[in-house]
Amino acid sequence: MDRKATIRRTTKETDIEVTICLDGTGKTDIETGIGFFDHMLDGFARHGLFDLTVKAAGDLDVDCHHTVEDTGIVLGSAILEALGGKEGIKRYGNFLLPMDETLILCAIDLSGRPYLNYDAPFTAERIGDLDTEMVREFFYAVSYSAKMNLHLKVLDGINNHHIAEAIFKGFGKALDMAVSVDPRVEGTWTTKGTL
Repeated sequence: MDRKATIRRTTKETDIEVTICLDGTGKTDIETGIGFFDHMLDGFARHGLFDLTVKAAGDLDVDCHHTVEDTGIVLGSAILEALGGKEGIKRYGNFLLPMDETLILCAIDLSGRPYLNYDAPFTAERIGDLDTEMVREFFYAVSYSAKMNLHLKVLDGINNHHIAEAIFKGFGKALDMAVSVDPRVEGTWTTKGTL
């Protein structure tokens, strides 16, 4: 049975629905109204082998902040729900992802204790229609909604497009590892008895 969840969140600023299947093949259907953000979410899903549908309508006449942040909230909530009781998962995931001159590290613990450690300097204010400062806000929202410990570090990089893309793809690869089921794990992988 596929681990799948659909979450919808509607506010005065955004109306967002996300469906994720953690046991997918990387199929995507993404429309946020922010082209570069769609490209990043597509890279995350394809490289994590998650089936992902995102339909977002937001106040883009103001800026991209609410749409990006709220998409992170909904995606994180969907990941958490799809994980269920987290039985049998590896829990930890990490990946070093190179993209030309860029190298990023992503490490995840699906511990139930949210935390974001983020070190990703950008030299451009925008990439396409996405404000680069929103990359951090997106991952902060995901990490807290999914209750995951998430570390993202740019170890090397010059091109802002490459840096952003490597972060999203590295996140997909690390999350795929963390949500993978290991038949040797009985129940949840913790000494506390619950995650």
